[in-house]
Amino acid sequence: MKKMQKNVWVLVLFQAFFFISSQSVAQSLSEAKTSILIVGDSLSAGYGIKVEQTWPSLLQNHFDQLGKNIKVHNASISGQTSAEGAAQILKLLQLTEPDLVVLELGANDGLRGLSVAEMKKNLADIIQSSQKAGAKVLLLGMHVPQNYGKRYSRMFHSAFQQLAEEHKTGLVPFMLETVATQPKLIQPDGLHPTAEAQPIILEYLLSRIESSAE
Repeated sequence: MKKMQKNVWVLVLFQAFFFISSQSVAQSLSEAKTSILIVGDSLSAGYGIKVEQTWPSLLQNHFDQLGKNIKVHNASISGQTSAEGAAQILKLLQLTEPDLVVLELGANDGLRGLSVAEMKKNLADIIQSSQKAGAKVLLLGMHVPQNYGKRYSRMFHSAFQQLAEEHKTGLVPFMLETVATQPKLIQPDGLHPTAEAQPIILEYLLSRIESSAE
């Protein structure tokens, strides 16, 4: 009888240990957070609107509402150029340890008429550093106004496609595809999307971001 009781207690202790271990594993898995780093300029920093209205903030809200354990780190800075992004990327990668880097830089290079070759080199450095750190990269392409000249405009936009092909990244050819030609969705400066445009931008980008983050 005592032997039977001892065996029962051993079985109970084993079951308890198994339950606690399973709970610990489940808790560890639930705490494992996917990290998304957005490296961009005023188009992602939210120039002229509130931070909580920006598409990166709406992206975080989207994941939170779905109960997804995903953290969006928006490191975008108004006026940021590709050279400045390249100078900061290693520190940003160290701080955020991203699974996905959404790269939205180049617009300010274009508006300043800077060298497309230099922009490509800077973006390539960011891409390579991100990939070396184990992150996927989604590149958001841009256009410059036609008054910059057809040749420069063509070279500028083509650079994003070339980078995506050379480094095997994801690509959205034109980030503002769904809002750029709608004056009501662009601020009076003719460059920056309004608060009302942000959900539309996010809707356009969302499937590519989610698929890239998987």
